[in-house]
Amino acid sequence: MPITNEESARLQAAKNRIRDVFGGWTRETTLAEMRSDFDRMLASERTASIEPVQIGAMSADRIVADGATRDRAVLYFHGGGYQMGSRLSHRDLMIRLSETSTAEVVGFDYRLAPEHRFPAAVEDGVAAYRWLIDTGLPASAIAFAGDSAGGGLAVATLLSARSADLPMPGAAVLLSPWLDMEATGETYQSRAAVDPMTQRDKILLMARTYLGRAGDHRDPLASPVHADLAGLPPMLIHVGDHETILDDSRVFAARARAADVSVTVSVFEEMIHHFQVFPDLDATRRSMAEIGAFLREKWR
Repeated sequence: MPITNEESARLQAAKNRIRDVFGGWTRETTLAEMRSDFDRMLASERTASIEPVQIGAMSADRIVADGATRDRAVLYFHGGGYQMGSRLSHRDLMIRLSETSTAEVVGFDYRLAPEHRFPAAVEDGVAAYRWLIDTGLPASAIAFAGDSAGGGLAVATLLSARSADLPMPGAAVLLSPWLDMEATGETYQSRAAVDPMTQRDKILLMARTYLGRAGDHRDPLASPVHADLAGLPPMLIHVGDHETILDDSRVFAARARAADVSVTVSVFEEMIHHFQVFPDLDATRRSMAEIGAFLREKWR
């Protein structure tokens, strides 16, 4: 069903915000400036109880919204192509996730490329998970969540945790996850005209920056579509129909189900890449409500 005119206007406003930021970048724009612009694009004044902590060398936030408790937690992996994004850019989303899940959310600043290439971010993800377990929470009371590159990193962290014989968390939520460094899905072409953010040439450039010129694009910890997914926890995937990386979710979900992993995929009509960072959208509110219900049910 097509979205309403009011929702279309709100969606266009979100696209304009993206184009205002990304369209202003030139060859002279530094990576530090891009990172700052990305943080500002997603900033908000939403408030919650936020406790800054250190996880080794990583800065992190423990976020508890009104009505949330600390007897369960979501470990959040922010997006940004492994080169941008932070616990600041995604603070609004993490607060809303704490509200809807009624749980603490822990966001952390994993190392970014090109200063720190693969697998540095994966190592940081495992370190953050070990830290959260060491706070005393049972793994079953923990969930992973992440958007875009953070969705891929969340899965890579699950795979690394499994290899390290760590217990699996109770669930995982992936928002527009980037799961294929080779960008092989058909939707990289069929959705190109309607996606304002994730064109295939940019995806491949980000992959090379993350992996390095000699990196293996098919390494399962970089491209989880190539991983053995057996034993991973139940997953919920939310993705927009106007995303070039839509097929990443479809292919991954099919392979997860073949490995007897429970996966639910919801595709949101006309929505763009990680649309949940735009709180004014009706689709965002539906998505967040479904995520909260999914996590609360798994924790029960």
